[in-house]
Amino acid sequence: MIRKKAWAGTLESSDIYVEVSPAEPGTGLELTVQSVVYAQFGDQIEAVIRETLRDLHVTDAKVSVSDRGALDCTIRARVETAVRRGEDEV
Repeated sequence: MIRKKAWAGTLESSDIYVEVSPAEPGTGLELTVQSVVYAQFGDQIEAVIRETLRDLHVTDAKVSVSDRGALDCTIRARVETAVRRGEDEV
């Protein structure tokens, strides 16, 4: 459960900035994605984010990302770090 606003990553090339915020229980995920490669890889970026959130058991959160061409492994790492920070576990 996301308890506070948290973030991870940068706006540098080949990175992704991920911000998570709490949401009311039962409201689900609110995902906003901005990416310089969205036309080509938007579906994949969203799928990796949603899969990572599901693996972390995050069901209710506001998630905003700004992608600069990050690889899937970087996306997963940044999402997990932001979530852990938002849960007060890091």
